[in-house]
Amino acid sequence: MLSPQNHTRVPAFDRSLARMIDHTLLKPEATPEDVDRLCAEARTYEFASVCIQPSFVSRCKSLLKGSPVKVCTVIGFPLGATSTTAKAAEAAQALHDGAEEVDMVIHVGMLKAGNNEYVRNDVAAVVREAHARGALVKVIIETALLTDGEKTTACRLAHDAGADFVKTSTGFSRGGATVDDVALMRRVVGPSMGVKAAGGIRTQEQARALIGAGATRIGASASIQIVTGAQATVPTT
Repeated sequence: MLSPQNHTRVPAFDRSLARMIDHTLLKPEATPEDVDRLCAEARTYEFASVCIQPSFVSRCKSLLKGSPVKVCTVIGFPLGATSTTAKAAEAAQALHDGAEEVDMVIHVGMLKAGNNEYVRNDVAAVVREAHARGALVKVIIETALLTDGEKTTACRLAHDAGADFVKTSTGFSRGGATVDDVALMRRVVGPSMGVKAAGGIRTQEQARALIGAGATRIGASASIQIVTGAQATVPTT
């Protein structure tokens, strides 16, 4: 198979798995050229979306014009501690720029303090902005920082606020997606809501295990490695 971008040979890959992956580049040092490469890869491998910082949304929208690949961005990322007003405004701007999906971070501290009304309203404010423009909302609950009870509460609040997905992690905290967390989230939200696993997913085996536990979307930067079944690379020292 030849890539339409550079006519180089592309290895065989699992298209059905690729269409479940948000091809992700959220590191702070990412350059416009890195984002251009991400979009070219997403076109070639037919990923569900590219997930990038809000400042790159309009660039990706232009690069992916005519492609089924969606533009996804993050809101209140990575801490989730910005105000509700700021999150809603950030979402509105991203949607205006062309985002079709937004992944917002809950206010973890408010959740842990038991301020459920604040958390629900925080999510609902972003949901209103997104749904008015036909966009999806994924709510990042940052599972590594929560007890199982808090994970359950977070999922229920996201569901009650009208979100479309719950998501495990930002990838910037102390842990990422686990099979147990995905299974818990799926049990709580039931079959009608999406579950996105993200954080530390680098192999096809990991991705398939998470899908088996109930994930309907995978967020990863190692997306090509995952869909081609390539071996994970081990950093050298």
